Amino acid sequence: MAQSLSRILLHLVFSTKSREPWIEPSVRAPLHAYLAGAVRALNAEAYRVGGVADHVHIACTLPRTLTVSRLLEEIKKSSSMWIKQQTPTCHGFAWQAGYGAFSLGQSQLNALIAYIDGQEEHHRKRTFKEEYVAFLRRYGVDYDERYVWD
Repeated sequence: MAQSLSRILLHLVFSTKSREPWIEPSVRAPLHAYLAGAVRALNAEAYRVGGVADHVHIACTLPRTLTVSRLLEEIKKSSSMWIKQQTPTCHGFAWQAGYGAFSLGQSQLNALIAYIDGQEEHHRKRTFKEEYVAFLRRYGVDYDERYVWD
């Protein structure tokens, strides 16, 4: 086969350092738009970006030429620099060191987009920690909670 083709759908989740509520409502939509652009700049499709004050979710594809870790490194690095320039209150902003990256099938994409769109409502009832541990369990990821949080 002469051409290399792929379509790997991802659900990415990462929080602010120590889950601090850095992502204020005034910067939230511009940050989500920036993250979508950062994903697209890496030759991936960004289907949806959303979240609340302490974390984000991204539904996207994995570019054929990047690893998951490299994709996350690039979007977290550039968005961290971007948000620090947006407002003086964000000069100390940082993302957590880790992330969650989960694969999904095409038939699950619309449900994930709806889930990301409902973040504000969802987090009136559940914390990020509760949500993240539920994702780890749902996706069958073995973890040691002593090392999940930074």
